[in-house]
Parts: sequence; C-alpha cells; structure tokens
Amino acid sequence: METQNHQQTETKSEKPNVMIVGAGLGGLLLGILLERAGIPYHIYERATKLRALGSALTLGANILPVFEQLGLLPALEEISLPVPSLDIYKSDMKLFGSIKLMGRKGTGYENLLFERPRLYELLLKHVPSEKITQGKKVIRAEEKESDKVVIHCEDGSTFEGDILVGADGAYSKIRQDLFNRMGEEGTPVPKEDLEDMVLGDICMVGVAKPSHPEKYPQLKSNISHFMCVLGKDRKSWHAVSVPNNHICWSLIVQLTEAEVKEQKFRNTEWTPESNEAMIKDFYDLPSPMGGTMGELIDETPKDLISRVFLEEKIFKTWFHGRTVLLGDACHKMLPGAGQGAVNAMQDATVLANCIYNMAGRSQESVIAGFEEYYRQRYPHALQKFNVSKEWSMVMFGQTWIERMVRHIMVKYTPEWLFMRTHTKNFAHRPQIAWLPLAETRGMLPALPQEGVRKLLHEN
Repeated sequence: METQNHQQTETKSEKPNVMIVGAGLGGLLLGILLERAGIPYHIYERATKLRALGSALTLGANILPVFEQLGLLPALEEISLPVPSLDIYKSDMKLFGSIKLMGRKGTGYENLLFERPRLYELLLKHVPSEKITQGKKVIRAEEKESDKVVIHCEDGSTFEGDILVGADGAYSKIRQDLFNRMGEEGTPVPKEDLEDMVLGDICMVGVAKPSHPEKYPQLKSNISHFMCVLGKDRKSWHAVSVPNNHICWSLIVQLTEAEVKEQKFRNTEWTPESNEAMIKDFYDLPSPMGGTMGELIDETPKDLISRVFLEEKIFKTWFHGRTVLLGDACHKMLPGAGQGAVNAMQDATVLANCIYNMAGRSQESVIAGFEEYYRQRYPHALQKFNVSKEWSMVMFGQTWIERMVRHIMVKYTPEWLFMRTHTKNFAHRPQIAWLPLAETRGMLPALPQEGVRKLLHEN
C-alpha cells in the first residue's frame, strides 16, 4: 500500500508537516493556528460525519485572548451569554447558595456560556474542508528511520508526516501506540500512566429546544442562568439557559465505590446513546427552571442526547519521538470547573507556538519543541486537573464529606479567598506567538507569555 502525504510541496522554511488525529475542539483549533501560521498540516477523523454533541460550555479569560487574536471573539460572543454565577439548589428547590464568578471587571472578559456544538461549528468553519479527511480510523502508528511518522488506517490507507499529534480523546489510540513503542525501545513508561482512569459518575446531557419558551422566564434574560440541583440517592441535575431559547441540561448519578469496581467497560465519546432507565429515574424530578426534567428531555432532539462516564486522569508522558498528545489524550478532567475544553485549546495554542518556533524538521528540533511544550503546559494542566476535581466535588459531590466541603465553601468562604483562587485560575493565559498580543485587561494579573515571540511577517 502506497504511503500518502497530504502536504506534497516542500516548504522553503522547512516547517514540519503535521498530522493531527482527531477533529475535536483541540484538534480543530490546532488546525486553525497552523493554517494561520502557514504550517502544513492535515486532520484525520475517524467519524464519517463531523458533528459535536455535549451540552453547555464556558470559556473565560484563560483562552478568550486567543479568540481575540484570531478575530473570532465577536463571533463567539454572538452565540454566547455571560454567566455571572452558579446557583445551587437543594432537592426541595430552595436555593442552597450561589457562587459568584469573576467577570469582565476582574479578568477583562465575561465568562461566556453557550452550546458546545455551536463552538464546534464556529471552529470547523475556519478549517478548510480539504484539510480534514473523515472516516480515517487509525489502527497503528509507527516511526520510520527516515525521520517520518506513519499512520495506518482501518481502510488500508497510510499517511506520513514529520509530526503526529494525538488529539483523539481520553482513550487515545495514538497514546496507546506511543506507549507500545516506548516499551519496544526499552524506554520506561511511568507506572501510573498505565493504570486505569478514575471513574466517578455517569452523566447524560442534552440541549432542549422548548416549543413554548415563554414557560421559562429565564430565557428572556440577557444573562445565562446556571442552575444545579443536588438531589437524593446520589443524583444531581442541571439546567442552563443559552441563546436562541435553548436550555442545556445534564443528569448525573454518582457511583459508589462498589459500582466503580464493577464497571467492565468505558464509553467516553460524545455519541447519542439511548438510556431509558436513567431518563426514567430523573423524568419526574423538578427542573430548576420550572416544570420537570422530563419536559426538557422530551423537547430535546434524540441526536442531541448523549451519555458519558465522567473520568479523570493526568498522564506524565505527553510525547515521545515525533509523536505528541493534547487534550483528553494527556489529561482527562472532571467537568466541575469547566476546564477540559479550555485546557485542550491551551494545549493547541502552546503546541502551535512550539511548532512555529522549531528550527526545522530534524528529530532534534522536533523533540526540543515538544520538551518546551511540556515544560509550559504540564504544571498548569496539573493545577487545573486538581481544580476540576475540587469543583466537581462542590458542584455535584454527594458523599457526606463532599457535602460538608460544599457547605463550607459556599457558605463560609470569605471573598478575599475567592479572589485569590480566581487570580490563580486565570493567571495562565497563553497567546499566539506570531500575532500581536491581546491587551491584558481587568484587575487580575496575567502571567508573562512564555517561549519565543516572533511576528509572522518577521519570520
């Protein structure tokens, strides 16, 4: 079988040809960045049809400067609403407490909340269609002595490039093959990298399109209402107002330790799965926006409902040879702090900067770039991994310890401590190295930009 190369023309700058496996949010943003920088790339996606599922998603000051640099911030704001707080209710629908978010005054940007599929559509529009090939399920990746990396697909096709990026999710085939190659070469893989992910909850999400939006007064507001209910029997559920009179919702069941041990399979992909038993358990429960959760579920197109396991793990190994990972492939985070997509896009930004600054296509240049990527990103990803664990405990933890922690955090945490937390969470704001920097605004300081900065016209 002949090996193909989607970037046939050699570039004078000797920038590496990049193969991206996975057309998720991180993979698409990396494609956009490489497109803008004039670096050859191609995206390979296993699905035969590109679409994004999921529910509500929030982006804030730690990634919005990149959208501003790309000129995409106005388009993102058009599909979003600012969310000023997270409101938590008890099972009797009485307000337990609210967590105020740091908005434009503090960070210089609103916290923008929207439907995840809308962001996917926005990013997809800015990647040329000829740069994405669908129906390419990678079954094997290998590196050749000719300083090339090759992917083999299920349909018998093969492709080669200088760099392989695994943006293929929590159960990454690219990561699996990377570990296998390390083992074959005698390079030790950290023991914890080979352990299973930690499983905690089962979650179902969807986007309702009410036929009578007047039933929900929150939809008339110019802000997003994020409403979480902590129920009984380890259940919690959410309803979130977004533009176009839509309501994002989620149903969460916290597993016991025994149930976690009994799980024999994982399904972390955003695929529309029917789970009537789970829907039945939540169907008659009250929606925090009025009516019942069943009414929201009935107003949700079936192809916009998906069921996932909520898992977590951060890997110590992010690259080897000419292969590198980003997003869930190297750090799978719980959703409580809304940091999974943000960190995938921060990965894409820093990785694009490091590829842009590579001296050439040699193995030495590539590895040096990957080492810089890891140096910049791993400490911040680890911090956000821990923050995600903590905030997931606050937002839907149901053990007595988690309830106690939530009570203390919501009821008794002083404002100065929240301010210090916000300062740390929004300090890391990586920006594109070859475009003019977005201005740092707001009260909270941002960390200095890392790495080499050189505008595109200077290169």
